[in-house]
Formats: sequence, C-alpha cells, structure tokens
Amino acid sequence: MALHKECVLYDRECIGCGECDRCDLDPDKICDNCMKCIQSDADFRSVAIDRIMLEAEAEKPFTNRKRNNR
Repeated sequence: MALHKECVLYDRECIGCGECDRCDLDPDKICDNCMKCIQSDADFRSVAIDRIMLEAEAEKPFTNRKRNNR
C-alpha cells in the first residue's frame, strides 16, 4: 500500500506542487531557512501546535481529516 502525505497548506493529499517549499517573502525563491520572515524585536516567539502525530500514525495511509482552516 502506498503511503500518501497530507498537504501542509491545504486540506488535501500532497500533490507535489512545491508551494510549501517557497519563501514567504519572495515566492520566486525556494526557502533556505534564512529566518528573515520571523525576525522581530519581540522578547519571545511562539508556535501554535494543533496536532502531534506519532510514528504509528505517520505510517498509516492518508485520510481526509478535518482541519481548522483559519
């Protein structure tokens, strides 16, 4: 059985478009983790975690899970 990846940007199966690899500041550039998009003068930064996927779950085939689209 083939393993299907879930798209990290849209509620669908990954189609290999590469949009998730693009720079947020310059869409013509592939992200090189320069961190310019998150630089600020704030005292702290945070990341919202909406789900934790265990290894056993990652091995299961893609299922269309409802996601919180904001």
